[in-house]
Amino acid sequence: MKKLSNPYDRIAFVASDVPEARAALEGLTARYGNAKPADAEVIVALGGDGLMLQTLHRYMNDRIPIYGMNRGSVGFLMNEYSEDDLRQRLAAAQVTRVHPLSMVATDIHGKATKGLAINEVSLFRQIHQAAKLSISVDGTLRLEELICDGLLIATPAGSTAYNLSAHGPILPLDAKLLALTPISPFRPRRWRGALLPDNARITITVREHEKRPVSAVADHIETRNVVRVEIEQARHIDLFMLFDPGHSLDERVIAEQFRF
Repeated sequence: MKKLSNPYDRIAFVASDVPEARAALEGLTARYGNAKPADAEVIVALGGDGLMLQTLHRYMNDRIPIYGMNRGSVGFLMNEYSEDDLRQRLAAAQVTRVHPLSMVATDIHGKATKGLAINEVSLFRQIHQAAKLSISVDGTLRLEELICDGLLIATPAGSTAYNLSAHGPILPLDAKLLALTPISPFRPRRWRGALLPDNARITITVREHEKRPVSAVADHIETRNVVRVEIEQARHIDLFMLFDPGHSLDERVIAEQFRF
């Protein structure tokens, strides 16, 4: 990671296209300037969780910390918005390091597509027919046939996103686990998924793929008509997210479990 000053001097701002984010960009640039990302010590993302994920992907190999301020609709990955004392807030922020998932999806023509996912890798049925999937972990077949609408493998950072909506578990960031969660399982009907160590190598094989086509998605990268999907954590990639004290991602994960 680049050496950080205290307080930060060179800040790069990025913003989504919504009016609130564009107005924030204008106001913050007037007060703090706007460095080029290549020269910045920190990137401040103005928008919602979607922009935060886009920013993390865009600067994934730059090892530069990213601090989000909510000018969007959800903002689970964002800090509260304020134009005041930004450099002091950045200097006091806590660093959360996360690793993305690596996906290799092979389609019916044998073409392999690679993708990285910060939240989750998802498999979905493409038509009215339910998907038939088999699941192997570290080379051992664990579930011979899962009939479902889909399946997802979520990181701790992504466990409160689509994984939670699919009734998957919320994972603390230091749990060193991945959540394997079925989407609308039909057989086995009561199977709710599994918790796997974060160093596991997961292989999903699509059964009857001609009759029951399936797509695979790593965050925003989609591959259709897949026959096999291999997932593991990309431990060589470090992503650094900054959160205000008392509002860290760990705290949000805990707090989310007590909301109704």
